[in-house]
Amino acid sequence: MVSVLVGEEQLGFIIDPLGVPLSFSTGYKKATLRRSVDEKTPGLENRLPITRPLETGVTVVDLLVPLAMGQRELIIGDRKTGKSAFLQQTALSVASKGHVCIYAAVAKKRNTIKRLEDFFVETGVMKNIIIVASTPQDPTGLIFLTPFSAMTLAEYYRDQGRDVVIILDDLTAHAKFYREISLLARRFPGRDSYPVDIFHLHARLLERAGSFALSGGKAASITALPTAETNMGDLSGYIQTNLMSMTDGHIFFDADIFSRGRRPAVNTFLSVTRVGRQTQTPLLRQISRELTSFLANFEKMQSYTHFGAELSATVKQSLQKGEKMTTLLDQTFPQTIPLSLQIFLFGLLWQSPRVDQNTAQTREYINKIISAYNQNADFKGKVEKLVSLSDSLETLLEKIRTQATQLL
Repeated sequence: MVSVLVGEEQLGFIIDPLGVPLSFSTGYKKATLRRSVDEKTPGLENRLPITRPLETGVTVVDLLVPLAMGQRELIIGDRKTGKSAFLQQTALSVASKGHVCIYAAVAKKRNTIKRLEDFFVETGVMKNIIIVASTPQDPTGLIFLTPFSAMTLAEYYRDQGRDVVIILDDLTAHAKFYREISLLARRFPGRDSYPVDIFHLHARLLERAGSFALSGGKAASITALPTAETNMGDLSGYIQTNLMSMTDGHIFFDADIFSRGRRPAVNTFLSVTRVGRQTQTPLLRQISRELTSFLANFEKMQSYTHFGAELSATVKQSLQKGEKMTTLLDQTFPQTIPLSLQIFLFGLLWQSPRVDQNTAQTREYINKIISAYNQNADFKGKVEKLVSLSDSLETLLEKIRTQATQLL
């Protein structure tokens, strides 16, 4: 049985699927423990309900497609639509809170892996991150092992009582290399020439994620974020539909939205989260419901303007509000926004008449609030207190209405 090196020594380094370091930074000490890459999946008796939210720092996801600790959420979309940027923002948010993040880079170019390391080093979170990397020049068997080795590492840190987020980038490439091995071995091919056990292989891998009960009454989780690449937005591909059926939802990055300049290019109407909503507070559920409904109507209203129809004052006001909400959900890389600040900004823009001229002024207003939150501890404390004391959307809006002047 294949085994890999695991240990605390690997935090902050790039390693290959066998646990050997690829970045020879000073201070590295070779790990001594070994662990099988094909551990038995824990049964139901060792699992716990998923009850804790996962904060990605990306507003459109945290408010509209919420994730949870222990969830398996597929990140899917065409090439160059911002999937990797979102994953890096999520890793940054998670690692800055002290959780372990394992980034499995499957058959990625060396300069891509180096840029990934540079980003985490520059943002100061590399100490809580391990990059398990393979390149296209590596033996196919080593590339095949990459996600399994990363999951084995995640299980090691889970057993230490730490919450882990594992990013599998990406499983469509992994499936292609597994197909190569299988065809060379003259195994019987199935659909699209993929081996017939590809579904079982990925399902067994992702089943190792979840929320687990540990000895001593402790609990820890492994949150899996596998990625899949689509071709021209087609969600019906063999590997893509396989992964959709074995995960707890998917976040779809739309090429059309990306081409319109929206960042991140998440299509919230085609994205699904099955267990993330159960971890939301009543306030967040109300915000998500209201905002989703409003954005659906906003999309319809925008289609009317293309026909040159005369707009009533109510429709114009709704369009202005929609532009503000769209600006709120736009977020440049690598910015991450804490959840309490996302809620506060939503409340301000949902009702505030202070910014109703154009998108640039709304963006300037949002940046001003974010800057004040990051630089002024007193303002940050007041915002977090206001949000924590709001148990419903009505309460939040009332508190902002009465206290916004004092806060700002």
